[in-house]
Amino acid sequence: MARSNTAATHEPKTPAFQAWHVTNKGDDSFWTKVGAAWPHRDGKGLSLILSVIPMNGQIVLREPQPRQ
Repeated sequence: MARSNTAATHEPKTPAFQAWHVTNKGDDSFWTKVGAAWPHRDGKGLSLILSVIPMNGQIVLREPQPRQ
């Protein structure tokens, strides 16, 4: 019997980090939000949910900023 993944039901609504795809073009950097990460209940890891998978550049995890 396969285990079901119930992690999404236990994750807090606000992610601990937002995932950004960063590409550099000369002196400019372009940041595109691609997902979010939530901490595991035991504090020893993160669940990373990506809405897209970038083919180049890097993924940066940053703490969410308060809405202004």
